[in-house]
Amino acid sequence: MKAKTLSDLLKATDRVAVSNITGREARSVTVASQKYCPNIVGGWALGKDGLQIEVPGCDPIPVFSDTEALTKTLPRKQWPNKVIIYSPPQAVYAEAKEIVEHFKDTIETIFIITEHVSVEVMAKIKQMCSQANIDVIGGNSLGMINVHDKVRVGAVGSERPEEVFRPGSAALISNSGNMVNTMAGYLLSAGLGCSYGISTGKDLLILTSLKELLELAREDELTQLIVTYCEPGGIYEKEAVEMLRQTKYPKPIVAYVTGEILEKLDLSLGHAGAVVEGPETTASAKMQLFDDYFQIPPFDPELKYEKTPELVKALRRGIRITTLHHLPAAAALICNVLDIERNFRPDKPLTLNPWFVDYKGFGKYLPSQLLLHRGKVPEPYRSQFKAFTHLMGANPPRRNMRNASHASSNDGSVPRIYGRSLEEEMTSGSFVQSLILAWTGESPRDFEAELMEKCLIASLTNGPGTISAQGAKLSSSAGNAPNTAMIATLACMGDVHGGNGRRAVEYLLRVFRGVAIVDPYNPNHKLDLQKIVIKEAKSFNKKRTAAKKAGTAYDRIPCLGHPIFRDQPVNFDPREQVIVSYLKEKGLCNIFLDFYHLLAHQLKRDGVSQNVWAVNLDGAIASVVLGNCWKALEEKRITVRRVCDIAFMVFALGRVAGSAGEYLDHQDSGTPMDMRIPVAECLTLSRSFDHRNGQTS
Repeated sequence: MKAKTLSDLLKATDRVAVSNITGREARSVTVASQKYCPNIVGGWALGKDGLQIEVPGCDPIPVFSDTEALTKTLPRKQWPNKVIIYSPPQAVYAEAKEIVEHFKDTIETIFIITEHVSVEVMAKIKQMCSQANIDVIGGNSLGMINVHDKVRVGAVGSERPEEVFRPGSAALISNSGNMVNTMAGYLLSAGLGCSYGISTGKDLLILTSLKELLELAREDELTQLIVTYCEPGGIYEKEAVEMLRQTKYPKPIVAYVTGEILEKLDLSLGHAGAVVEGPETTASAKMQLFDDYFQIPPFDPELKYEKTPELVKALRRGIRITTLHHLPAAAALICNVLDIERNFRPDKPLTLNPWFVDYKGFGKYLPSQLLLHRGKVPEPYRSQFKAFTHLMGANPPRRNMRNASHASSNDGSVPRIYGRSLEEEMTSGSFVQSLILAWTGESPRDFEAELMEKCLIASLTNGPGTISAQGAKLSSSAGNAPNTAMIATLACMGDVHGGNGRRAVEYLLRVFRGVAIVDPYNPNHKLDLQKIVIKEAKSFNKKRTAAKKAGTAYDRIPCLGHPIFRDQPVNFDPREQVIVSYLKEKGLCNIFLDFYHLLAHQLKRDGVSQNVWAVNLDGAIASVVLGNCWKALEEKRITVRRVCDIAFMVFALGRVAGSAGEYLDHQDSGTPMDMRIPVAECLTLSRSFDHRNGQTS
């Protein structure tokens, strides 16, 4: 490694750059980090050259189109020596390669925040950076914090690092980034602060291992105690313990290994690298590994430890804890036995501090020892909650909505949609743009509104024989009012007629679960759609074959194979093709619609179908709705249920408007009861029953 001690990985004098800096997470983390320590010299994002990231109280951070643009603009003395990579998994290798090529004389450490980077890519990055004498932390790292220098990279410490990270003597090394924050908070109750907090990451391949970080911690003068959080998977702990034994490591370690309960249930943690491969990588094996090294049973909070030569000798190596909330007591034991001075007087006892307590009348029935009293809401949450209650009222988002709405408001003079004046919408927008605002809470891009409009137009009619059109015509024939006819249209829609769009959204979300998509309309998405298609076609064929052998039904792929468009070698729904043509004209794509087309061809190649099935209009609607809502869905500003409902509502709104036309036409041109089927045309399929003799004839 290039670094010789932990401070070499990150210090206040470093110059930091951020890749993909305009991404949602990267931007927010960058702003918080710059306020904590203003050492970020710039960042880059494709097509964002000339932008600036505004940071309250600091100079704005310049954004460049790429690494080369940064080198040409900033003087060499301002070139970064630390870089944080936030790029999507498929772009990480190219990003790392450009960094090495343009900054090989200045870069010391690269932090890879991106998760789910393949082992092959990470191995190539490791080899490339090793040859350039550059250290790499990650992948799937949350970053690192140097508490004494008051500097961090990544999201360690969240928006207010100083809240839980006070300068001290404990170095935290954790697979999980969030657990770095948790452990720092726990140590406060033992009077211990932190020297460093490091998230190693937990992808399949970790490029800077526990062993290497412990070697750096040994040389760090500010670190007297090390706390490590470990997960199942990998042999990093085994390598680390072998090093500890061989070097007679001089600093005590508190180790926590998680995952034993999940191991018994045959489940795994969420991190990609927490997959057990072999007996040495299980949680229980790692627990035993540390216990054998420490030569002392795991910490027992009920045990009264006496300072003996044997205890001193054991705790110089360290001790394992069986649950994370034992950390303060175990760390305090080590400090007391080894005469390590506490960093400050404990000021945050590890006790329950419930911010909100509401027993809803059941408090009087509970034993007094179970009743919790409302605690004090700490900052910054107290201020945030105060602002929230001022804006929304004291109740949380799930509330009685009888007289309240997020979607609409009216102060007596100005009706609004999600806070936007209806009059302004009338003068500056279109019906479809305002409709999308009302359904999603956000205004669409121009092309998204145009796509939605085409979907609505395509839904207006599929002829007078469709079930929904028949509902309106029957209602007119019966002498009903227009609203009743429109209700009849809606009543004639269901999972078979109209509901396919909802099912298609659910299907597409399942297929693309875990796939990194930045913008579904970007034709340069760099996704291997064919690989996804082959996998899905193979899976469908397998289920279909098994079901046919068993003589049972199977779930068909929603929105593939319209019965009207099925006689040609390659079939198309002309309405869906209008949407495809529009996307081509605009230089756009829709990943989900492209997937559908590729899947139709793959099913033909695999022998599932005799010809290439048409993608139904419902499939096009689902693809457009999911594409329009993707960013909000990824950022959890909208629910999956809402997106599924919108896909149904697009068809329903278009069809109910078209069926209103059927009603008006029938009113003008039809005659009462003309939808009735004459008795002569009705067939009786059951035998007549004679009540007099109780016999059928």
